[in-house]
Amino acid sequence: MQYSIQPVAIVNNNRKEIEDDNWGTIISTIELTENINESSLKGIDEFSHLEIIFYFDKVDDEKIQYEARHPRNNKNYPEVGIFAQRGKNRPNKLGVTIVELIDIKQRTLIVKGLDAIDGTPIIDIKPVMKEFLPKGDVKQPNWSISLMDKYWD
Repeated sequence: MQYSIQPVAIVNNNRKEIEDDNWGTIISTIELTENINESSLKGIDEFSHLEIIFYFDKVDDEKIQYEARHPRNNKNYPEVGIFAQRGKNRPNKLGVTIVELIDIKQRTLIVKGLDAIDGTPIIDIKPVMKEFLPKGDVKQPNWSISLMDKYWD
C-alpha cells in the first residue's frame, strides 16, 4: 500500500544545517504552498499553539533506521527501537512538533520553537487543543530527559 502526500507549506528560518539542540528560540515562518487557499488559515489565530507535521526531506534513505539503536549514537544511552525515540532517521521521515503561534500574515504563520530546518516541507498544520493533550502524568525514561536537556535552549 502506497500513499502520496503533498506539502501544504514550507519552512523558512535561519537554521540551514541539521542540528540536535538549541531549537527553543528559533523563529520560523511557515508559508502555504501555491495550491493551498489562504482561507485554510481562517480562525487559526485564536489558538496559542499549533502542531506541525513535517517531512525530514534531507535524510538520506540509506540512513533510515528500522531497528534499535543508541539515541544520537551515544553509547551512554540505552539501545532502544526507532519508535521509542524521536530521531530524524525514521522509516517514514515524519517529524511532529508543537510550536507557539506568534503571528499570522496572509499566507504565512510565524511560529517559535519549530525544530525543522529551512526549506522543510510541512505535511499538516493542526491547532493544539487541551482535550487532545495527554491526561495525567507523562512517563518517560531518564535517558530521554538527559537527551532533551539542551534541545529547547
